[in-house]
Amino acid sequence: MTPETPPPSTPPRWRDRIRSARKVPPSPLDLQLLGRMLLHSALVGAAAGLVGTLFFAALELVASLTLEHLAGYIPLRAHGEQLVGEVVPPVPFRPWLLWAVPAIGALGAGIVSTKFAPETLGGGSDAIIHAFHHQGGHVRRRVPFVKGLVSVFTLGFGGSGGREGPTMLIGGSIGSLIGRYLRVTDRERRILLVAGTAAGMAAVFRTPLGAALLAVEVLHRDDFESDAVVPAVLSSVVAYSVFISFFGESTLFAHALRYPFVPAHLPLYALMAILVSLVAAGFSGALHGVQRYTKALPLPAWSKPALGGLLLGIFATPVLMLVGPSVGDQGQGLGILGGGYGAAQVAITGASWFPEGWRGVELLVLLGLVKILATSLTVGSGGSAGDFGPSLVIGGIFGGAFGRAASLLLHDPRIDPGAFALVGMATFYGGLAHVPIASLVMTCELAGSYDLLVPLMLAEGIAFVALRNRSLYHAQVPTKRESPAHRDELIFDVLKEIRVGDVVIKDRPFITFRRDTPAREVIHQIASSAWQDAFPVLDEHGKLAGIVNAEVMRTMAADPDLSGLALADDMMAAPVSVHQADDLHVALELLLSNDARELIVLDDGGRIIGFLDEAEIAKTYHGRTATKPMATEQPKAH
Repeated sequence: MTPETPPPSTPPRWRDRIRSARKVPPSPLDLQLLGRMLLHSALVGAAAGLVGTLFFAALELVASLTLEHLAGYIPLRAHGEQLVGEVVPPVPFRPWLLWAVPAIGALGAGIVSTKFAPETLGGGSDAIIHAFHHQGGHVRRRVPFVKGLVSVFTLGFGGSGGREGPTMLIGGSIGSLIGRYLRVTDRERRILLVAGTAAGMAAVFRTPLGAALLAVEVLHRDDFESDAVVPAVLSSVVAYSVFISFFGESTLFAHALRYPFVPAHLPLYALMAILVSLVAAGFSGALHGVQRYTKALPLPAWSKPALGGLLLGIFATPVLMLVGPSVGDQGQGLGILGGGYGAAQVAITGASWFPEGWRGVELLVLLGLVKILATSLTVGSGGSAGDFGPSLVIGGIFGGAFGRAASLLLHDPRIDPGAFALVGMATFYGGLAHVPIASLVMTCELAGSYDLLVPLMLAEGIAFVALRNRSLYHAQVPTKRESPAHRDELIFDVLKEIRVGDVVIKDRPFITFRRDTPAREVIHQIASSAWQDAFPVLDEHGKLAGIVNAEVMRTMAADPDLSGLALADDMMAAPVSVHQADDLHVALELLLSNDARELIVLDDGGRIIGFLDEAEIAKTYHGRTATKPMATEQPKAH
């Protein structure tokens, strides 16, 4: 840039944004804000826990009436899943009716969702992630009620999906609504949304710590919301306490008393992690393929979940008719419809009806493949069912199959297939959703111990690398830097990475004065400058003594007599300079605190090497943050 070509002026919005960014309290939360947030988070946890309890009870009641009493479908349940007593006695299996039941529920859900709240289509996780990043934590008031109703329709009528995804959206919506009524800031409302998400998860999955970590980790691929950790933990604890007050305390899965750590088995866990990652990639491809195909269909939006439900019924009913009798009445459900936690339970502990040897491995692989297709049809078509539960189930099934196969091949009595099933659960979802820490802790909570901590860490690390380019959630962003929710907050964090010496303009001639330079000469030279704002005054050693700024110039111009007597020494103000080794954060703070547009840059010896103006800072910041475009579209139904 030559002296004759002035630098482009900085847009006013840049100054507004950086000034507003200075007002955002730095992380971690200050004590006053943290205290208020904890109180609000406890309220969110209590509300989400109560709503989650009602949702769970309603879902169990509807599923009992439609699947068990109407269609004679015997669900395959996990050890801690039967929390509501039998509503009606079961009836003989009616396959001629079962094939239509999922479509009926999905049709009702599709009509209600598209009419009242289209964002409730799909699992709910993507919607809550999108609300955090792009909507300032705002969720419409109707969302938790509509989401609860349509999820009961979908899951209660046999849709293949989990309860946890819907309750994440319900809980997050409750957190957002409480924030709205309490008139909190945007930042606090986003934190309450995360706290509500954790509370909804903890209320039905009974893993309070894992739910809290999931809520803060699932928003980003490579980052987490550190400010929301403590509020999420508190709301999870409160919601969990509310839920177990009604249904009692228990873990979802039965498991062995201990899983001894055998270092020689680590290569087996590593191999299993690779195979489970391949299955997870296949599940992601199938799910997103169904989503793309369904979106392209020339059908009304409300009918697409019904189509998925119809295909599910047509596919699942023959499988139940063919495979069910071969394993006895207890296995009739096989975990195909609903969450399928019973299938994962079988992979962990086995069952009296479950076949031994290679036939058991084959059955688990078959159930895993069937569950992948069933979940893809339900969730991919827009059905209001979560993908979290099925992901755990599919991972557990294939992990259990691997453990049984390893035991048969190696004849090692120390191999417990249940341990591989639990590690497979965490590996599958943790890698595919990019939440390795949360899924690890959840699995330890499900198992009731940390015996599997080392193999879990190994398998999670492998899956995290193997599934880097796969994700369940379109709305996830890589880090906070790519999130609109943090763009202003992170201006200074970005600038801290850049040194002044890397961006300072060093090759422009600039004007300087001596202390004894007459004022008239100062005024004349400043008037002839095309770009310079700050004019250094040097001492006898050539070091910076002060600067002549615009305010002094205005004073001198208003009194011509004074300018005839004054020297540069009389006109100069205290110097505002920055060192070349400083970062742009320091430079921007100096610009703002001195209301300046330009800084003098000094070398190690205190001599001037160039100038830094706010336009260069803005340009550098834009270059660093615009390398990855930020998503603004609405989330796809999940």
